[in-house]
Amino acid sequence: MKSLVHANFQLSGIFENVIGTETSPKQIEFATKLPNIRYELTSPAMSIAELEQNVAAQSTVDLVTIAQAMHWFDLPQFYNQVKWVLKKPNGVIATWCYTVPEVNVSVDAVFQPFYTVDSDPFWEPQRKLVDNKYMTIDFPFEPVDGADSTGPFDRFVIEKTMDLEGYFSYIRSWSAYQTAKDKGVELLTENVIENFRRAWNEDGQSRKVVRFPIYLRIGKVGNNI
Repeated sequence: MKSLVHANFQLSGIFENVIGTETSPKQIEFATKLPNIRYELTSPAMSIAELEQNVAAQSTVDLVTIAQAMHWFDLPQFYNQVKWVLKKPNGVIATWCYTVPEVNVSVDAVFQPFYTVDSDPFWEPQRKLVDNKYMTIDFPFEPVDGADSTGPFDRFVIEKTMDLEGYFSYIRSWSAYQTAKDKGVELLTENVIENFRRAWNEDGQSRKVVRFPIYLRIGKVGNNI
Protein backbone atom coordinates (compact mmCIF):
# COMPACT_ATOMS: atom_id res chain seq x y z
CA MET A 1 0.00 0.00 0.00
CA LYS A 2 0.92 3.63 -0.37
CA SER A 3 -0.31 6.49 1.71
CA LEU A 4 0.14 10.20 1.02
CA VAL A 5 0.18 11.88 4.42
CA HIS A 6 0.64 15.28 5.97
CA ALA A 7 2.38 14.44 9.25
CA ASN A 8 1.01 11.54 11.36
CA PHE A 9 3.91 9.09 11.35
CA GLN A 10 1.70 6.55 13.19
CA LEU A 11 0.46 5.44 9.78
CA SER A 12 3.86 3.86 9.19
CA GLY A 13 2.76 0.99 11.44
CA ILE A 14 -0.23 0.30 9.19
CA PHE A 15 0.95 1.04 5.65
CA GLU A 16 3.92 -0.43 3.82
CA ASN A 17 4.89 2.96 2.41
CA VAL A 18 4.13 6.44 3.71
CA ILE A 19 4.87 9.69 1.90
CA GLY A 20 4.91 12.84 4.01
CA THR A 21 4.66 16.14 2.13
CA GLU A 22 5.64 19.47 3.62
CA THR A 23 6.32 23.00 2.37
CA SER A 24 8.72 23.82 5.21
CA PRO A 25 12.25 22.35 5.32
CA LYS A 26 12.32 22.95 9.08
CA GLN A 27 9.27 20.73 9.61
CA ILE A 28 10.90 17.91 7.65
CA GLU A 29 14.08 18.35 9.68
CA PHE A 30 12.14 17.64 12.88
CA ALA A 31 9.98 14.85 11.43
CA THR A 32 10.34 11.30 12.71
CA LYS A 33 12.55 9.21 10.43
CA LEU A 34 11.46 5.62 9.81
CA PRO A 35 12.46 3.19 7.03
CA ASN A 36 9.06 3.16 5.33
CA ILE A 37 8.47 6.93 5.45
CA ARG A 38 9.64 9.16 2.62
CA TYR A 39 9.43 12.94 3.04
CA GLU A 40 9.07 15.30 0.11
CA LEU A 41 9.49 19.07 0.18
CA THR A 42 6.74 20.37 -2.09
CA SER A 43 5.60 23.78 -3.25
CA PRO A 44 2.30 25.20 -1.91
CA ALA A 45 0.96 25.25 -5.48
CA MET A 46 2.03 21.87 -6.83
CA SER A 47 1.19 20.93 -10.41
CA ILE A 48 -0.03 17.49 -11.44
CA ALA A 49 3.33 16.94 -13.15
CA GLU A 50 5.17 17.77 -9.90
CA LEU A 51 2.77 15.55 -7.97
CA GLU A 52 3.53 12.61 -10.25
CA GLN A 53 7.28 13.24 -10.20
CA ASN A 54 7.75 13.87 -6.48
CA VAL A 55 4.89 12.13 -4.70
CA ALA A 56 2.95 9.39 -6.48
CA ALA A 57 1.62 8.24 -9.83
CA GLN A 58 -2.02 8.48 -10.80
CA SER A 59 -4.45 6.16 -8.96
CA THR A 60 -1.78 4.57 -6.75
CA VAL A 61 -2.58 5.93 -3.28
CA ASP A 62 -4.89 4.24 -0.77
CA LEU A 63 -5.22 7.07 1.74
CA VAL A 64 -4.66 10.83 1.95
CA THR A 65 -4.68 12.34 5.43
CA ILE A 66 -4.50 15.96 6.52
CA ALA A 67 -4.22 16.96 10.18
CA GLN A 68 -5.23 20.47 11.35
CA ALA A 69 -4.25 22.04 8.03
CA MET A 70 -6.87 21.71 5.30
CA HIS A 71 -8.51 25.04 6.15
CA TRP A 72 -5.35 26.73 4.78
CA PHE A 73 -5.44 24.94 1.42
CA ASP A 74 -6.58 26.07 -2.00
CA LEU A 75 -9.30 23.43 -1.86
CA PRO A 76 -10.28 23.16 -5.56
CA GLN A 77 -6.64 22.62 -6.54
CA PHE A 78 -5.99 20.25 -3.65
CA TYR A 79 -9.08 18.16 -4.35
CA ASN A 80 -8.06 17.80 -7.99
CA GLN A 81 -4.75 16.38 -6.77
CA VAL A 82 -6.44 14.07 -4.27
CA LYS A 83 -8.82 12.70 -6.90
CA TRP A 84 -5.88 12.19 -9.26
CA VAL A 85 -3.66 10.17 -6.87
CA LEU A 86 -6.30 8.11 -5.03
CA LYS A 87 -7.17 4.63 -6.22
CA LYS A 88 -10.69 4.52 -7.62
CA PRO A 89 -13.29 3.93 -6.40
CA ASN A 90 -12.28 3.13 -2.81
CA GLY A 91 -9.32 5.42 -2.11
CA VAL A 92 -9.97 7.40 1.07
CA ILE A 93 -9.37 10.97 2.18
CA ALA A 94 -9.44 11.66 5.92
CA THR A 95 -8.99 15.14 7.35
CA TRP A 96 -9.40 16.32 10.91
CA CYS A 97 -9.09 19.36 13.09
CA TYR A 98 -9.00 19.85 16.81
CA THR A 99 -10.86 22.70 18.43
CA VAL A 100 -10.30 24.66 21.63
CA PRO A 101 -9.07 22.97 24.82
CA GLU A 102 -11.37 21.81 27.59
CA VAL A 103 -10.08 21.69 31.17
CA ASN A 104 -12.87 22.15 33.70
CA VAL A 105 -15.79 24.50 34.32
CA SER A 106 -13.71 27.17 36.05
CA VAL A 107 -10.82 27.31 33.58
CA ASP A 108 -13.11 27.04 30.56
CA ALA A 109 -15.19 29.95 31.86
CA VAL A 110 -12.08 32.14 31.71
CA PHE A 111 -10.96 30.72 28.38
CA GLN A 112 -14.20 31.27 26.44
CA PRO A 113 -14.30 35.10 26.52
CA PHE A 114 -10.52 35.17 26.07
CA TYR A 115 -10.90 33.12 22.87
CA THR A 116 -14.14 34.52 21.45
CA VAL A 117 -13.58 38.20 22.37
CA ASP A 118 -9.96 39.03 23.20
CA SER A 119 -8.21 36.92 20.56
CA ASP A 120 -10.94 36.88 17.90
CA PRO A 121 -9.77 39.97 15.94
CA PHE A 122 -6.35 38.41 15.43
CA TRP A 123 -7.40 35.07 13.95
CA GLU A 124 -7.30 34.53 10.19
CA PRO A 125 -10.74 34.06 8.57
CA GLN A 126 -9.96 30.39 7.85
CA ARG A 127 -10.02 29.72 11.59
CA LYS A 128 -13.83 29.83 11.43
CA LEU A 129 -13.76 26.53 9.54
CA VAL A 130 -12.10 24.97 12.60
CA ASP A 131 -14.53 26.67 14.97
CA ASN A 132 -17.32 25.11 12.88
CA LYS A 133 -15.65 21.70 13.32
CA TYR A 134 -15.10 21.38 9.54
CA MET A 135 -18.88 21.13 9.19
CA THR A 136 -18.98 23.92 6.59
CA ILE A 137 -15.82 23.02 4.67
CA ASP A 138 -16.38 21.91 1.08
CA PHE A 139 -15.84 18.13 0.95
CA PRO A 140 -16.88 16.61 -2.41
CA PHE A 141 -16.44 12.92 -1.58
CA GLU A 142 -18.66 9.90 -0.97
CA PRO A 143 -19.34 8.32 2.44
CA VAL A 144 -17.14 5.33 3.19
CA ASP A 145 -18.80 1.95 3.54
CA GLY A 146 -20.86 1.77 6.72
CA ALA A 147 -21.21 5.55 7.12
CA ASP A 148 -24.27 7.63 6.28
CA SER A 149 -22.27 10.81 5.66
CA THR A 150 -18.74 12.17 5.43
CA GLY A 151 -19.01 13.72 8.91
CA PRO A 152 -17.80 15.58 10.80
CA PHE A 153 -17.47 12.75 13.32
CA ASP A 154 -16.62 13.55 16.93
CA ARG A 155 -15.49 10.19 18.31
CA PHE A 156 -11.93 11.20 19.12
CA VAL A 157 -10.09 13.39 21.58
CA ILE A 158 -6.49 14.33 22.29
CA GLU A 159 -5.62 14.38 25.98
CA LYS A 160 -2.51 16.07 27.32
CA THR A 161 -1.47 16.63 30.93
CA MET A 162 -0.37 20.23 31.45
CA ASP A 163 0.53 22.65 34.17
CA LEU A 164 -0.52 26.27 33.87
CA GLU A 165 2.72 27.30 32.19
CA GLY A 166 2.24 24.58 29.59
CA TYR A 167 -1.29 25.87 29.01
CA PHE A 168 0.07 29.39 28.49
CA SER A 169 2.72 28.01 26.12
CA TYR A 170 -0.06 26.45 24.06
CA ILE A 171 -1.84 29.83 23.87
CA ARG A 172 1.40 31.58 22.89
CA SER A 173 1.77 29.11 20.00
CA TRP A 174 -1.42 30.42 18.38
CA SER A 175 -1.02 32.34 15.14
CA ALA A 176 -3.49 34.83 16.64
CA TYR A 177 -1.20 35.42 19.62
CA GLN A 178 1.76 36.05 17.30
CA THR A 179 -0.31 38.37 15.11
CA ALA A 180 -1.38 40.33 18.17
CA LYS A 181 2.24 40.59 19.35
CA ASP A 182 3.28 41.89 15.94
CA LYS A 183 0.63 44.59 16.31
CA GLY A 184 1.84 45.52 19.79
CA VAL A 185 -0.97 43.77 21.66
CA GLU A 186 -0.28 41.38 24.55
CA LEU A 187 -3.26 39.04 24.86
CA LEU A 188 -2.01 37.44 28.08
CA THR A 189 -2.21 40.55 30.19
CA GLU A 190 -1.52 40.49 33.91
CA ASN A 191 -5.27 40.54 34.57
CA VAL A 192 -5.92 37.63 32.19
CA ILE A 193 -3.06 35.61 33.66
CA GLU A 194 -4.37 36.20 37.16
CA ASN A 195 -7.88 35.10 36.15
CA PHE A 196 -6.48 31.91 34.64
CA ARG A 197 -4.25 31.30 37.66
CA ARG A 198 -7.14 31.68 40.08
CA ALA A 199 -9.34 29.28 38.10
CA TRP A 200 -6.51 26.79 37.52
CA ASN A 201 -5.56 26.57 41.21
CA GLU A 202 -9.13 26.38 42.46
CA ASP A 203 -9.05 22.60 42.86
CA GLY A 204 -5.52 22.48 44.29
CA GLN A 205 -4.18 20.38 41.40
CA SER A 206 -1.25 21.98 39.56
CA ARG A 207 -1.39 19.53 36.63
CA LYS A 208 -4.55 18.87 34.72
CA VAL A 209 -5.74 16.76 31.80
CA VAL A 210 -6.48 19.10 28.90
CA ARG A 211 -8.80 17.68 26.25
CA PHE A 212 -8.84 18.74 22.61
CA PRO A 213 -11.93 17.43 20.76
CA ILE A 214 -11.16 16.12 17.26
CA TYR A 215 -13.57 16.39 14.35
CA LEU A 216 -13.06 14.07 11.38
CA ARG A 217 -14.26 14.31 7.78
CA ILE A 218 -13.75 11.09 5.87
CA GLY A 219 -14.83 10.00 2.42
CA LYS A 220 -13.90 7.89 -0.56
CA VAL A 221 -13.08 9.16 -4.01
CA GLY A 222 -15.63 7.05 -5.89
CA ASN A 223 -15.22 7.31 -9.63
CA ASN A 224 -14.42 11.04 -9.62
CA ILE A 225 -12.01 11.93 -12.38
